[in-house]
Amino acid sequence: MERWRQRLDSSPWWRGAAAVGAGALPALAFPAPSLWWFAYVALVPWMLLARSAGTPRRAALDGWLGGLGFMLAVHHWLLPSLHVFTVVIAALLGALWAPWGWLLRRLLHGVPSAGQAVAALVAVPSAWLMVELVRSWQGLGGPWGLLGSSQWQVVPALRLASVGGVWLVSLLVVAVNTGFTLLVVARGARTPAVACLVATLAVTGAAWAWAPRPQTDGQVRIAAVQPGVIDGDDSGMRRFAREEALTRELAGQDVDLVVWGESSVGFDLAERPDLTRRIAALSAAVGADVLVNVDARRPASDGGGQGIYKSSVLIGPTGPTGPRYDKMRLVPFGEYVPARSLLGWATSVGKAAGEDRMRGTRQVVMDVRHEGEDLRVGPLVCFESAFPDMTRKLTRDGARVLLAQSSTSTFQHTWAPEQHASLAAVRAAETGRPMVHATLTGVSAVYGPDGARAGSWLGTSASAARVYDVPTAHGTTLYVRFGDWPVHTAFGVLVVLAAAETLRWLRRRAVAGHVHTGGGWPRSSPRP
Repeated sequence: MERWRQRLDSSPWWRGAAAVGAGALPALAFPAPSLWWFAYVALVPWMLLARSAGTPRRAALDGWLGGLGFMLAVHHWLLPSLHVFTVVIAALLGALWAPWGWLLRRLLHGVPSAGQAVAALVAVPSAWLMVELVRSWQGLGGPWGLLGSSQWQVVPALRLASVGGVWLVSLLVVAVNTGFTLLVVARGARTPAVACLVATLAVTGAAWAWAPRPQTDGQVRIAAVQPGVIDGDDSGMRRFAREEALTRELAGQDVDLVVWGESSVGFDLAERPDLTRRIAALSAAVGADVLVNVDARRPASDGGGQGIYKSSVLIGPTGPTGPRYDKMRLVPFGEYVPARSLLGWATSVGKAAGEDRMRGTRQVVMDVRHEGEDLRVGPLVCFESAFPDMTRKLTRDGARVLLAQSSTSTFQHTWAPEQHASLAAVRAAETGRPMVHATLTGVSAVYGPDGARAGSWLGTSASAARVYDVPTAHGTTLYVRFGDWPVHTAFGVLVVLAAAETLRWLRRRAVAGHVHTGGGWPRSSPRP
């Protein structure tokens, strides 16, 4: 161990490569590997490297390079589409971890005291959470790869998500990593480290025992129609025909709602009334409304500006019913190019959007016919299922079922489809509402109000329609009620830490100034 440390210290290139590799390790906790347990120790090598840096600047660089490795590993499937630009984006976003690396050295360098250990156990997870919050802004790529999302199939973690969202899960995962790091580097601080691990277990146990649980009150039968990959000339109409045939097979299966994937209709329905009539006929034959997703250019006269929209449209036996939902949060580079005048060159090196898609302005709750009553559903489109604030708002607006229409046809043979499908489990647990993730291609999945699977996945090779018995529930979770309180708490912790550091710096400066100006008793005069 000592020999490796000396080698890293003597060669900045070796150290940089180690930082990138250490930062990439947490990606193994996400699907497809799904080594969820690894998340609780995956940050330890990165933490050990940053805290051992010889200077604060080197620690910040270790944080930056580790962030680059993490972002590149979690988004590696973008490489065939964006090529070298993927590395550029990872490097820019990786810089957000530079202060985190600096903080690790500040609190854990050398042999940390018990007080430093306690401060680290609180501040290091809080700083990580601030990084996740900033990079979750849609303009910076959105909340894909949040560390807490790696725990999507762990029941106690999902219960924590119902209390504080994915943010609380991330916070506790990083706290556990910090505790293990302290056990390695600070014998004198093992008591706080063990206390942190015990406290994490206690918080999880308390959430399991006392957190409110939405009460199941019935079920609905929802069908996901996944046509699979259809390429070549006239793929839009051939895909529509395949979706039509699969939907027709659902007749007589007592379905309450049929959900097609993202971009399932590639034509403006106002200009193709024949397609509207065909979908309405399917609705009548199946005995259920059909939620389609229109990916087409729309004239300005049809509401909003002129351009290409991705819109969720509910169609019943008599045609479109209820409000239309236009996708609000677009995929950077996939559906628009941020600062196109500056970054438009990305279209020449990859598959970035040649034309920016148009944005919707508000979320919508739709009413679906169910046993003579209206079942309120909240639609999202693809990338939007990564945003916890969107599903929380839909729940507060009265949605009983959350729906995500997606397509991952560009990334069929990567980790992306599984990663995307897993996000719906966390959103379901956060809100206490079942969530249906229906894809054009990729992985379709359904989760109950507690985040548990409600049936098997439709894999990337499937071309089928599958009916799911989806449990419904009433009541609200603590996360829906109180929102992102772990984020606010983490911010408060960092404010207090910054204030303490500022006071310490001012005190040292005052002492130094006092000595410099000759304060105190003159050396030539005896003290009384």
